Amino acid sequence: MAKSRKLKVAFQMDHIKGINIAGDSTFAMMLEAQTRGHEIHHYTVDTMAMENGKVFATVESVEVRDEVGNHFTLGEPVRRNLADFDVIHMRQDPPFDMGYISATHMLERIHPKTLVVNDPASVRNAPEKIFVTHFPDLMPPTIITRSEAELLAFKEKHGEIVMKPLYGHGGAAVFRLGREDPNFGSLVALFGDIFREPWVAQKFLPDVKDGDKRIILVDGEPAGAVNRIPAEHDLRSNMVRGGAAAKTELTKREREICARIGPSLKEMGFILVGIDVIGGYLTEINVTSPTGIRSIQKLSGIDIAAMIWDNIEMKRR
Repeated sequence: MAKSRKLKVAFQMDHIKGINIAGDSTFAMMLEAQTRGHEIHHYTVDTMAMENGKVFATVESVEVRDEVGNHFTLGEPVRRNLADFDVIHMRQDPPFDMGYISATHMLERIHPKTLVVNDPASVRNAPEKIFVTHFPDLMPPTIITRSEAELLAFKEKHGEIVMKPLYGHGGAAVFRLGREDPNFGSLVALFGDIFREPWVAQKFLPDVKDGDKRIILVDGEPAGAVNRIPAEHDLRSNMVRGGAAAKTELTKREREICARIGPSLKEMGFILVGIDVIGGYLTEINVTSPTGIRSIQKLSGIDIAAMIWDNIEMKRR
């Protein structure tokens, strides 16, 4: 195989000073890029500008180290045309709001000549809790609405349900409601006051007590997984909410899920995707800034960052 050339790479992300390197997938990809000799840079979304059809950002070169409290050194900030880069990783954290969507419109101007990971137009068109509904037979019963009557009928049909904001992230505002829950009306009113968009409700899956499995796919193929066990007295398994990471392997059912969705992910230009599976049911397809790479490497020894860079280098050749 031909040796890959040195690439100019920029990471569009929340500022590197605030990340937790022990679990940050972006940091894992930065370390791997640096190991391969690629030229890496860092910038935040608030420095982006589109002028006369060209997209700019205030970019800093970055050197990374896997040392807590001493994990980065930045160069001088320079205004750069983002089209000058070979690869841009769009890795800022949600919320998936109009600011996020605006960034996808800007990056769409330079992709695919500059490879944006993931494809910005596809990211814009595939919010995690909506894109997953393309595969209803793989999902638990799900409804997207802000109608109290629709939600009540759904709850009466399925009993216990989980309700969450359509564009929420990190386990924020996720609630479990019982079959005869007196909090239902209050929660609907609260969501109505806070969120302008519809909400998501799903049939509650008791298997969540055994974990919410995060599976990482690279270019449509399953690469590795980590099981996230909810903390005691908490519904949510997200590690930022106290969930514990546990080593795991893919079941036959989970491989079937990956085989079903993989071709669509590849066709849409999704190089890095994280899906969530509970008890054999697909609940989300995360395409914005999926995490889990470092946990999988620590627990299972699978180097997904290397797989991602192998794929990117192949595409750039």
